[in-house]
Amino acid sequence: MGRIATGLMGIVLAYAATGMIGGSIPANAAWVQPAEGIRIFIEDNGIHTGIVMPVSAAGVEWRGTFPASDLSDPRYANFDHVAVGWGERAFYIETPTWSDLNLAVVGRAAIGSNRTVLHVEHVPAPATGTAVRAIVLTPDQYRRLAAFVRETLGPRGKIAGGYGPDDAFYDARGTYSAVVTCNEWTGRALRHAGVRVGAWTPFPVTVMGWF
Repeated sequence: MGRIATGLMGIVLAYAATGMIGGSIPANAAWVQPAEGIRIFIEDNGIHTGIVMPVSAAGVEWRGTFPASDLSDPRYANFDHVAVGWGERAFYIETPTWSDLNLAVVGRAAIGSNRTVLHVEHVPAPATGTAVRAIVLTPDQYRRLAAFVRETLGPRGKIAGGYGPDDAFYDARGTYSAVVTCNEWTGRALRHAGVRVGAWTPFPVTVMGWF
């Protein structure tokens, strides 16, 4: 048992080190944030990172994609932003915070799962701080970001209620694993838009550390 535990610890440490290295290598290294444009936010709850986008900007409208009728309290759809994150269904739905962490669920997700979801919350523009960073994109960059999010949506639409009255879970495309985590999805979305961020972003810090 001692050798097994030592081996598992070695794997975890190697994964952590590799992830931090991947997160420190810039993609889109020449990107410069424009002085004016579409303001989005990157948020971090300690486990999951997500992207907060205006409901209507640069020709992109989210109200039709994530309608008020999908919420248990449709009044929250009056807020002017949507916060979107991607992840493994059981991991995401059952682990909103560290206090809800279930190692069995995390372990099964890390091996690989194509049961993925988009988590969408209707929110006001958040205040920036340690857990929320603002980024300005050009309209074209924002449209590329929005296209990436739309391409992640699966065919079944809403599949479950959210954590509260203002959010919901939607069917999503993609396979979750220890390589392609919820935070790597955020990184991929930003890289697709042309934003400077880590080349591989498996952890929250490998996303948030760039902003």
